[in-house]
Amino acid sequence: MATEQAPARTPERQAFYDRIAPQNLAPLWEQLHNLVTPEPRPECRPAIWHYREVRPHLMQSGSLITAQEATRRVLMLMNPGLHGEASITGSLFAGLQLIMPGEVAPAHRHTQSALRFIIEGHGAYTAVNGERTTMAPGDFVITPSWTWHDHGNDTDEPMVWLDGLDIQIVRLLGASFAEPGAAEVQSVTRPEGDSLARFGHNLLPVDWKPEVKTSPVFAYPYTRTREALEAIARNGAADPYHGHKLRYVNPATGEPAMPTIGTFIQLLPSDFATRPYRSTDGTVFVCVEGEGETRVGDTVFHWQPRDIFVVPSWMEHTHHAAAESVLFSFSDRPVQEKLGLWREARGNSR
Repeated sequence: MATEQAPARTPERQAFYDRIAPQNLAPLWEQLHNLVTPEPRPECRPAIWHYREVRPHLMQSGSLITAQEATRRVLMLMNPGLHGEASITGSLFAGLQLIMPGEVAPAHRHTQSALRFIIEGHGAYTAVNGERTTMAPGDFVITPSWTWHDHGNDTDEPMVWLDGLDIQIVRLLGASFAEPGAAEVQSVTRPEGDSLARFGHNLLPVDWKPEVKTSPVFAYPYTRTREALEAIARNGAADPYHGHKLRYVNPATGEPAMPTIGTFIQLLPSDFATRPYRSTDGTVFVCVEGEGETRVGDTVFHWQPRDIFVVPSWMEHTHHAAAESVLFSFSDRPVQEKLGLWREARGNSR
């Protein structure tokens, strides 16, 4: 069905197009080559945000507006190819959120699903549906769709995390709803660690039935994740395209931890270089430990801890770790897999 280019325009054809336009009609053959393409043509571009450069702006925002005024004090990571849209890839949002000492980001809920990946600080909390989790760098925390959540910082240091949301997916489907909480801070009804104790040890409460597709474990501590990475690194060779890579899952189903956002963690041994790889899910990466570089097409990014970079859909890329490194990443892969759209290609395509 795809064509290489639009048919030639003749005066008669143009007159026809002009006549039908007021009736909200247009010829498909004029746009088919742009709509049904032989390969993905993402508008998203490779980009990197070095935390050492972003942090001063983030801290300055803390003196300009309170967390209560802003609802969420976030600096959005705007992809330079997406023309001012609030997106880091074509389907996903990313931003850095700051909670200063003594602040509360008030309770609310929305249909968008959100992840938090902790960048800086120890001891602030996120509360989800009556349970709090204390956060530390490298922790992965989920706010499922339509769950009450608030954040607070009772420590004496700033707390920063990366937010990732499926805003564009929900927007595309016309399914956005949001509601403020009755109070800034929701009541705590379950002890900290309750969800991990119930669902995080290869056991489930005997009569528990899942109500949503999101993982019942909403906080994945980095200490446990790092132990898992070390174990698989000891017990087997690194995959030539990914190093030692794991995906976060819903322990009750084995499905992705979030229904619309796939989340991953990988360990790259010192001086390890991956082979060329590409896939249809544009992916956001965060360096957790180590340092190295990633080549995306002809662009090379040098990264170190807390840096964030994006690899667009179907762009060939490689990672090279100068020291043992850990990368967290997220993408829309679960949506693509459910729809039968996800593809990958291993090896150099040139």
